[in-house]
Amino acid sequence: MCLEDFIKRYKNQDIDVIVGIDARGFILGGVLAYVLKKGFVPARKEGKLPPECISQKYELEYGTATLEIQKDAISNGQKVLIIDDLLATGGTALATADLVKKLGGNIVEIAFVMNLPDLGGQDKLKKAGLRYYAQVEFEGD
Repeated sequence: MCLEDFIKRYKNQDIDVIVGIDARGFILGGVLAYVLKKGFVPARKEGKLPPECISQKYELEYGTATLEIQKDAISNGQKVLIIDDLLATGGTALATADLVKKLGGNIVEIAFVMNLPDLGGQDKLKKAGLRYYAQVEFEGD
């Protein structure tokens, strides 16, 4: 059902490439890219991709982490959909968006299966001028 919803939402949108965030974004993004006949780019944890990569450090609730994308994975001006399973604090999504922008990509939207609005990630995305879509939201308490 999740994939059917994403396919319906993005099948007629002008998208060149789909970036899947490590690791569940690989599953969603890989299938979506295949069905929509688009390129797929993994945004991986540091040290997992072959060189040459660009990297972006970001804050987690419990420390820092680093994501990487290969330097030649996105061309200047390509329209990019970023996809992951969960929007919580927004750190991973913002780091991925920064990588896409560094490579010259134009972000169409960032898609999630689930949003946890009490953690504020959607507010950070909006403040950064990024559109997002979440299939479901779960409030706290």
